[in-house]
Amino acid sequence: MSSATLNDGQFNRLSRFIEGEVGIKMPPGKRIMLESRLQKRLRALALTSFDDYLQHVFDHEGDEIIHMIDVVTTNKTDFFREADHFGFLEDHVLPEFLTREQGSRTGVFKAWSAASSTGEEAYTMGIVMAEFRRNNPRFDFRILGTDISTAVLATARTAVYPVHRIDPVAPELRKRYFLRSRDRGSELVRVKPELRQRATFHRMNLMAPHFPIRDRFHAIFCRNVIIYFERPRQAELLRKLYQYLLPGGYLFLGHSETLAGMDLPVESVAPTVYRRPDEGEGLFYG
Repeated sequence: MSSATLNDGQFNRLSRFIEGEVGIKMPPGKRIMLESRLQKRLRALALTSFDDYLQHVFDHEGDEIIHMIDVVTTNKTDFFREADHFGFLEDHVLPEFLTREQGSRTGVFKAWSAASSTGEEAYTMGIVMAEFRRNNPRFDFRILGTDISTAVLATARTAVYPVHRIDPVAPELRKRYFLRSRDRGSELVRVKPELRQRATFHRMNLMAPHFPIRDRFHAIFCRNVIIYFERPRQAELLRKLYQYLLPGGYLFLGHSETLAGMDLPVESVAPTVYRRPDEGEGLFYG
C-alpha cells in the first residue's frame, strides 16, 4: 500500500486544477480525502511519491487526467432518489407533453440526465416513461445520460446492478423492467433491453465552454451537482442548461439546491422544479 503523503503545495496545485477542470470545490478540509483516493492511482502506476504523480499528470496529461477525475468525483445515486420528482414527471410533465403533442406524429419526449453517474436516475426516468407509455401507446421517449467519469458510465451502459440496488423499485416494476442473472447464485440484475435501447450515455464535462449536444430537451435532471460548485460556476452551468431546455420544458435540481438569485427566466412549479416559460406556438417542438 502506498504511504505517500500529499503536502500543502501539491494539494493546492491539484485542488486548483480539479476546480478549474470540473468545477468541484476542494477546500483544505478535503486534503486527506484527496490523498486517500489518489493513492489508488499511485499504486496503479507504480509511483512512490506525489511529486512523481504530479509530474505524470501535468507532463503527460492524456488518460491519467480522466482516471484522476474518476477517483475524485462523488457518484452517489439510487433508483427513485428524491422520488417526488418522478411523481411530478409522471403526473404533470408527461401528460402535458402528450396533450401538446396531439396531432404530431414525430413528437418524441427527450430527457437529459446531466450527471447520470451509474445510470440509476436515467433508468428511473425510463421506468416512469415506459409506464406512461403502457397507457399511452403513441407516446415515445429518448434519454441522454452524461457524466464526466468514464468508470460510472461503463456501469450505466451495461445496466447491470447488484440486486439490492433495486430495493427502492416497486415489486411489479422490478418484474417488468429488470432481468435476473441466468446464474441463480448471482445477486445481479440487468435493465431490460426496452429501456436500454432508449437511453444513451456519453462522457461530458459540465464545465466545458460548449456542450457537444444538438438536441434540446423537455426535461433536464441536474440534481445534487451544483452543491459542489462555487456560486459563479453554479450560475454559469445553469445558464448553459437553460439554453438546452425547450420552451415549456422542466429543470429538476436536487432538494438542497435552488435557483434563487440566479436571474434565470424560469418559474418555480414545485420544490426544486422549474419551468421555462411557454414562448407561444411551437412549445415542445425543437
